[in-house]
Amino acid sequence: MLQSFFSNYTTKSFSFQTRPSNSIGFSSWLDIVGDRLLPAFPGFGGQIKDGVLHARYLPKIIAATAFGEINGVVTERIENLAKLFKTAKLPFVIKKDMQAYLITHSVSDIAMLSFLHSENKIIDKKTARTRKTARKITVTLKAYLRAIQKAGVSIDPPMLKMVLTFPNLFLDLFFMTWLRTKMVSDMMLPDYANNANNEIVQLRNDLMKFLSQNDISSN
Repeated sequence: MLQSFFSNYTTKSFSFQTRPSNSIGFSSWLDIVGDRLLPAFPGFGGQIKDGVLHARYLPKIIAATAFGEINGVVTERIENLAKLFKTAKLPFVIKKDMQAYLITHSVSDIAMLSFLHSENKIIDKKTARTRKTARKITVTLKAYLRAIQKAGVSIDPPMLKMVLTFPNLFLDLFFMTWLRTKMVSDMMLPDYANNANNEIVQLRNDLMKFLSQNDISSN
């Protein structure tokens, strides 16, 4: 699973670290590379099999490569990086608060991918497609979104704020439809599901630590 790897691009001016999710912040990376750190989100997913990357690209409106300075300032290196993406004709977006963006994404990952494992084993398709599984995603996603809001994190992308206003029944139906897609079927394959579970466990632990540091309960 691509989310188990880091894509690194290093120059004298910055260390470009892309990771789909980050639920605790940048302190550990700052300790290593200092102000050269430039956080980013790759905007695609997939798997690495036998050393070959099988990438899955999404429309820009859903996910594009996101990057930005930790302080939100559009610096010269941000502008130069944007020029590179334009030249390569790759979708991108410059973010003013990458930490909020990555924490929000980690919350959606935790909620939507935790279902892959149940009772220490990969869930079967029949169980995955039930209303019960969809409801677990709905409840978990709402609880964690509310928790990070209380911790002062701005939900980004903003469209996820709408999740908090939707009735559970509506979200259940949405997730039941999603759970029946080929994308989810592929995600339930052993290699993907096991790697995803390892990352989700780490993300959840990091999120709990972040919330605890801010005296916030996820319940």
